[in-house]
Amino acid sequence: MKIATWNVNSVKARLPNVLAWLERASPDVVLFQEIKCETASFPKQDFEALGYSCAVVGQKSYNGVALLSKQPAEDVLDHLPGDAEDTQGRYVEATVAGVRIASLYLPNGNPVGTEKYPYKLRWMERLRRHAAELLKTEQPFVLGGDYNVIPAPEDVYDPQAWETDALFRPETRAQFRALLNLGLTEAFRAVHPDEARAYTFWDYQAGRWPRDQGIRIDHFLLSPQAADRLADCRIDRGPRGEEKASDHTPVVLELAD
Repeated sequence: MKIATWNVNSVKARLPNVLAWLERASPDVVLFQEIKCETASFPKQDFEALGYSCAVVGQKSYNGVALLSKQPAEDVLDHLPGDAEDTQGRYVEATVAGVRIASLYLPNGNPVGTEKYPYKLRWMERLRRHAAELLKTEQPFVLGGDYNVIPAPEDVYDPQAWETDALFRPETRAQFRALLNLGLTEAFRAVHPDEARAYTFWDYQAGRWPRDQGIRIDHFLLSPQAADRLADCRIDRGPRGEEKASDHTPVVLELAD
C-alpha cells in the first residue's frame, strides 16, 4: 500500500499540479492538508476521474483536510476527539484495506504569545490521547500529515533562527516525543536515520527554495502493527520546483502487504 501526504496549500489553486502528480505517482491513498475550501466545493469529480473516493472535511478559506483512496474508505471520522467546541477542519480518519489512516493538519501555533500556541499544545495532547485509544485496538494505523513540528535540529536549515518559533519550541517537541513514546514509529527517520537536508517545506519568501533552506514538518507516525510493514518512506521534492507550487512537497509511505 502506497500512502502519500501533501499540504497542497489550496487544492483549487494547485489542482493541475496535484492531478498531474497523482497520475505519475499513483498512490493508493493520498492525504491532503490546507485544501482551503468548504466540503461542498472540493473538486471531487476531478479526483474521482482518477479512481479516488474522497472523504473531505473542509473549511472556508482556511485549513481543511481530505483522505482520498482507490479502495473504499470505511468508518470515516471527521474530527479529532476531545473537544466538541473545536470546529476547525483539521482531521479526517478512515479504514482502508484494514489500515486505519488519518490526515491531520496540526495547528501552527504562531504567534507564540497568543492563544494560538496553547491551542496547538492542547490539540497535540488530544492527538496523543486519541493515538493511545487507537493502540488499544491493535489495528494497524497511520497518522499522516502536516504536523507543524520540526522534530530535531537536523530537520531545519538554521536551528538557532527557529528556537522561539512554535514549530520548534521545546514544549512542541516534547509533545511530539510524547506521541512517539506511546510506541509509534516516525517512518521517515526509521528509513533514513542520518539523511541531511531532508526537508518537506520551503517558504515562498527570501528565496528559501532555490537556496534549499527548508524544514521537515510533514510526517507519518505508525503503530507497531503498521511499522512491521514499513517498506519505504521518501520525500518527493519534484512538485516543489514546479510553477505555482505549494510550499510543501509530498511525502510517500509504502507498507508491505
